[in-house]
Amino acid sequence: MRIAIVNDMIMAVEAVRRVLAGGGRHELAWVALDGEEAVARCAADTPDLILMDLIMPKMDGVEATRRIMAQSPCAIVVVTASVDDNSSKVFEAMGAGALDAVNTPVLEHPGESEGAGALLAKIETIRKLLGSPAAAKTSLRDDGAASIAAPGECLVVIGASAGGPAAVAEVIRHLPSTFPAPIVVVQHVDQQFAKGLADWLAGQTSLHVRLAEAGDRPAPGTVLLAGTDNHLVLDDSGRLSYTRTPLDSSYRPSVDVFFKSVGRFWQGDVVAMLLTGMGRDGAEGLRILHAEGHHTIAQDQASSAVYGMPKAAVELNAATEILPLDKIGPRLTNIVAQKLKLHA
Repeated sequence: MRIAIVNDMIMAVEAVRRVLAGGGRHELAWVALDGEEAVARCAADTPDLILMDLIMPKMDGVEATRRIMAQSPCAIVVVTASVDDNSSKVFEAMGAGALDAVNTPVLEHPGESEGAGALLAKIETIRKLLGSPAAAKTSLRDDGAASIAAPGECLVVIGASAGGPAAVAEVIRHLPSTFPAPIVVVQHVDQQFAKGLADWLAGQTSLHVRLAEAGDRPAPGTVLLAGTDNHLVLDDSGRLSYTRTPLDSSYRPSVDVFFKSVGRFWQGDVVAMLLTGMGRDGAEGLRILHAEGHHTIAQDQASSAVYGMPKAAVELNAATEILPLDKIGPRLTNIVAQKLKLHA
């Protein structure tokens, strides 16, 4: 891949450059020393991936990410001195369209960098995402699969990736504290950021938000967020669990894996939505749920930070509705109320 580096610290640029050179699989496209320069360079020469610092003069990494995703979109990974110390800005950057975040590697000895493996692993994940083909279509239920949940129960499921934290927050912010359906969210995010994301989302809504734990049963008024690098699934007992398989999925956790498990084991109503994100994860799962008569929503292009995943769903005719982000929360409240009234 052609990779650009955006960082105002020369030592950090050199550390990242050495990691890329040592990996032997990638080409350095260009280097920018601040966000303003990065926006201009990206418009003239869009790379496959940008490794974006957060704290820089003239324009920080959050604003640079926002402008690049609006003008000349490409994959962006935040590379900053300390992800933990800058978690709020990391989530802002992810809300603007960044896919992931990792600590800046540190030069130790000649030819060696602490943190090189973590950075190369992130780059490899992005490479697989950008090069991954559309998932093969599969049937909704295996023969003999047991379904759970009474017909009157309604489950809301949400999938999101780049730009997702802000999008998910916007959806749940509009829901009342008495929202009568459980919500489960699969957001592409590294396990180390999941707890911080759940805490941040909890501050955006009157609903209870926490990480999903193995054995949880989705409950009304609660938002459960996938919280590990394994796939979140609904099992045949009606509870949530985590699984390592499939091992070849470009993203962990995978929206498709979760949506398909919901289709297999949830007998009640489902309202499923696919929000902003790069790639195609979730589109096939949404198609399967739509084919079974469940209500499905795709975020529209104008309000998406990255119109990849919802676009893929639209191309598969997987969406019952295509809505701007600010309309999804109120619409969800109406849909769930109507479904519950029908079964009352």
